[in-house]
Amino acid sequence: MMPSLDDQERIFINKFVYRIEPIQRGDIVVFRYPRDPAKSFIKRVIGLAGDHVKIEDGRVYLNGRLVAEDYVPLAFEDQRSYPEVVVPPDSYFVLGDHRSLSNDSRDFGPVDANYIYGKAVFGYWPMEKVGRLR
Repeated sequence: MMPSLDDQERIFINKFVYRIEPIQRGDIVVFRYPRDPAKSFIKRVIGLAGDHVKIEDGRVYLNGRLVAEDYVPLAFEDQRSYPEVVVPPDSYFVLGDHRSLSNDSRDFGPVDANYIYGKAVFGYWPMEKVGRLR
């Protein structure tokens, strides 16, 4: 996520946007962690319901096409593969931009829409990292 997010940073979360517009590929969403709903995670949406997602040697394929991921810094890439899955109805396939260390849909599967409660839009602390997330 650009700028990249680190532990203890502060961000604004828009909790209303998904009441008026749908979640889209590329959105940075905030959701309850499926394995422990008391925790919140922030990840990027890669696949929507019905999409075919596959990862080969760290390269993401969406519906058979390679995804250009300029938001994943070279230092954070990894070489893991993940077998093709079809994202279930009312679910999203999410990945962290820090691929080599991210706990994401490769580990816990697609995220049910009911777990998503906001869109991360703006970082405000620390001051040197103030700015829109993209």
